[in-house]
Amino acid sequence: MAAVAQCVRGALRQRYPLMSFSLRTSPRLLCVATQQKNSGQNLEDDQTQSQNEQKVEPSSAEKRLTEEKVKLEEQLKEVTDKYKRALADAENVRQRSQKLVEEAKLYGIQSFCKDLLEVADILEKATESVPKEEIKDENPHLKSLYEGLVMTEVQIQKVFKKHGLLRLDPVGAKFDPYEHEALFHAPMEGKEPGTIALVSKIGYKLHGRTLRPALVGVVKDP
Repeated sequence: MAAVAQCVRGALRQRYPLMSFSLRTSPRLLCVATQQKNSGQNLEDDQTQSQNEQKVEPSSAEKRLTEEKVKLEEQLKEVTDKYKRALADAENVRQRSQKLVEEAKLYGIQSFCKDLLEVADILEKATESVPKEEIKDENPHLKSLYEGLVMTEVQIQKVFKKHGLLRLDPVGAKFDPYEHEALFHAPMEGKEPGTIALVSKIGYKLHGRTLRPALVGVVKDP
């Protein structure tokens, strides 16, 4: 077989010298080709590994970014809640302050009004103490004095009303512990139990708030 192969190679050399060169060099070329192929495959493997590494690295970065985003969102939520609570507290303080200012405007004269009530009580007692039968033209000095007291009493009541101070004269009304102070309880015919039968001292309210309760007598069941 070896002799046959040599004869074939000899014949080929004589007829095709270039093929003879190719046949001599083909094993080397095959080796080079094989090396190039292996090199190309190794290059592809390196590129694939590099791409995989690049894919892994963005995944880690994305994870860090996601964690950072979650932290920032939590911080934002916390700051927003604190801001809303601060706004609510500030609004409550503003409303309370405004209410205190309004009350100070309304009730700042409370002590002064209490002092004036004593003057009004004295004027009322003075007019009530004058005998009506003595008020006549034959007694001009007493008549003028009485008319002056009545005019003063009317004027002071106008001033009280102008500043939100109103009288409480609750005869026949239901007893209210927030507006009335019971001096006694007594049964009375023709009167409904729990109503006020007698007012001993007039009460007053300042802008709807009881400044002085009326001193009253209350009807009770027989």
